[in-house]
Amino acid sequence: MPHYYSPKQDSEFYPAKIVSHFHSREFIFYSASGVFSKGKVDRGTALLAERMILNTGDKVLDIGCGIGILGIVAASLGAKATMSDVNERAAALAGKNAALNGISDATIVNGDLYNPIKNHDFDVILSNPPQSAGKQVCFALIEGALSHLKKGGALQLVARPNKGGKTLAKKMEEVFGNVSVVVKKSGFAVYLSRKV
Repeated sequence: MPHYYSPKQDSEFYPAKIVSHFHSREFIFYSASGVFSKGKVDRGTALLAERMILNTGDKVLDIGCGIGILGIVAASLGAKATMSDVNERAAALAGKNAALNGISDATIVNGDLYNPIKNHDFDVILSNPPQSAGKQVCFALIEGALSHLKKGGALQLVARPNKGGKTLAKKMEEVFGNVSVVVKKSGFAVYLSRKV
């Protein structure tokens, strides 16, 4: 049976509606089997959605976007969002969810990590990294962020400090030369590294 980080899904496609609130706004997302956290917005994604640091007009990449929650919230705050996922079903749902929430200019791409990403001038890269895909995938996500950010740009990712998050933060510091904790809540932490 494929994992949510597999390109193809073979389970039946029965979309389910999720209603969430971020930044005093209601969002509607459709999810389905074969994608990450299919029945609800997971707490890590919710924490990063609420506490992401960005400015109006920023170019934002939601890498490993799943159904598009982080990219859609970023776009609703005035960012220009690109969302990418290796999972074809997740990428398709991200596109539908963007339209459903009134985000008309988001770019949705399907592919493995940064392979389909042509831009190297993002202001912000957001991710709830697929830790169950393994440390090497998460490390590749962190390493690839450096060349896809403009100077001063920031990688912001969420993880559980006691379940691999500290290892990812250490890798961020190794790659970027800096890392800070934006917020800790409900067993999750949002880590930020800036390209200097």
